Amino acid sequence: MSPKAEDRRLQLIESKRATIIHAALGLFSRFGLHGTSLEQVASSANVSKTNVLYYFASKEDLYVHVMQHLLDIWLSPLRGFNVEQDPIEAIGNYIRVKLELSRDHPAESRLFCMEIMQGAPLIKDQLEQPLRDLVAAKVTVIQAWIDSGKLAKIDPYHLIFSLWSTTQHYADFSTQVQAVTGKTLDDSVFFEEVLGNLKGLILDGIRPRY
Repeated sequence: MSPKAEDRRLQLIESKRATIIHAALGLFSRFGLHGTSLEQVASSANVSKTNVLYYFASKEDLYVHVMQHLLDIWLSPLRGFNVEQDPIEAIGNYIRVKLELSRDHPAESRLFCMEIMQGAPLIKDQLEQPLRDLVAAKVTVIQAWIDSGKLAKIDPYHLIFSLWSTTQHYADFSTQVQAVTGKTLDDSVFFEEVLGNLKGLILDGIRPRY
């Protein structure tokens, strides 16, 4: 097989896998792992069940790949933190990006929330190693900001947890938010209102106290 033909074959494989993962995400986020069948995934992805099993060994294997995809999406903004940045600017930008993810990928956030609430039985390894390592690395960055006097003396872990919980609330509990306010993050005015308030609450709380 020529290199070009091999590239096309690999692109086709990745495209098919991505289509199946996207279809599975929509179903898992609505019905959970046990409420979703491979037949439903296959139908949603417009492929055969045999085709799904060609790319993924089982429904559980597909679910794990979906969750890994979610982790990549949700953690990518955190990876950008570095000591050279201005922390207030970096964290302010992080809040915006996380809120945009809650607006644009609510199904992903709700599925991740559902998995965590169930004890994360299928992705515990991902949480206990790659996630822990990433958070530990960014805690070191935040602590360096604190030690240099650029942030107030706060616990970096609790700052990260607060950033996650406040921004993802608008995806995980969007029904509640809409019931109370009549609005969602799809409303650009409401989005900016939420962003401004979260920045005020968080950034004013972590600025250096002289």
